[in-house]
Amino acid sequence: MTPKEKAKELIHEFYPNVQWKLGQEDCLKRAKNCALIAVNEMLSEHFGDITEYAMRRYNYLTDVKQEIELL
Repeated sequence: MTPKEKAKELIHEFYPNVQWKLGQEDCLKRAKNCALIAVNEMLSEHFGDITEYAMRRYNYLTDVKQEIELL
């Protein structure tokens, strides 16, 4: 899954949880904030030994974060 696809998936996953009597733009903004919180939590995980996998995962999550911010 590309970072952009993952970003959209995370936002879509949070969207139903933030739907209140708000405009669609407000719900999208809240869903994006929730997705960013989730990605920031994953980025703050201790990856232990710096392996090639850990670096790829970190870079992937950083790209997902950037895509969320762009949406």
